[in-house]
Amino acid sequence: MIILEFKAKGKESQYSAIDEAIRTVKFIRNSCISLWLDNKGTGKSDLSRYSKILAKEFSFANELNSTARQAASERAWSSIVRFYDNCKKKVPDKKGFPKFQKRARSVEYKKSGWKLSPDKKSITFTDKKGIGKLKLKGTWDLWRFDKKQINRVRIVKRADGYYVQFCVAVNVKEEVEHTGEMIGLDVGLKEFYTDSNGHSEPSPRFYRKGERRLKFYQRRVSRKKKGSSNRRKAINRLGRQHLKISRQREEHAKRLVRSYRKKSAAFIVDRLCIKGGRFCCKAALF
Repeated sequence: MIILEFKAKGKESQYSAIDEAIRTVKFIRNSCISLWLDNKGTGKSDLSRYSKILAKEFSFANELNSTARQAASERAWSSIVRFYDNCKKKVPDKKGFPKFQKRARSVEYKKSGWKLSPDKKSITFTDKKGIGKLKLKGTWDLWRFDKKQINRVRIVKRADGYYVQFCVAVNVKEEVEHTGEMIGLDVGLKEFYTDSNGHSEPSPRFYRKGERRLKFYQRRVSRKKKGSSNRRKAINRLGRQHLKISRQREEHAKRLVRSYRKKSAAFIVDRLCIKGGRFCCKAALF
């Protein structure tokens, strides 16, 4: 299973329609959580049926595709299941009790509610929300995959725009000749990691380097009047800076993994987890 992400290009009216669809998903998800709180023994099928009831009662919920409503109820159920699992495993401290969602950033469709163009360079959402046709900007070769392999389509809102994600069911298997070498990686605080050969990778400290700009944009947010358009713009600029730092961290980690993958060596990563005042050491073999 792989995720292919593209930048979505459309009109302002289409972006407003996406925002409305995201708000509808949040409403359905929170309504399902409320049903679970009020009725003991509520299961996954009950939440799925309740999403149909909401569509009959509220016109804005009926405008959303039925599979997107099901996906919203599944989000609520996944948070409930996670809470149950943490209780059974006796996880220390907070168990992750399901809460009402204040901010939502995505809407997810299954097999229906969308249609790809023949050249697969644009996608049209066919429900009544009015999203319509969005152009896809990216470097992934989506045309290589059959439409039947696409299990889900998700629209994600970020600080720098809207993105369309495709969940493609493929078996990713890379045949690499193993050299027989095994390397251990110890992730630390001062150094990003130190391997068993004595090589240390310095910590990039992306957050510390960008902290000055973050403080600057945070001050701008605090000075703006609540509810004003200028405050929304300042919040968006702050979010873009946070997004830049998170992408720097992700790309840095990918680059290091690729460098070891090219050596065709198995490596063990050891990381220290601090949770609930307890120390636990975990290792993973790749």
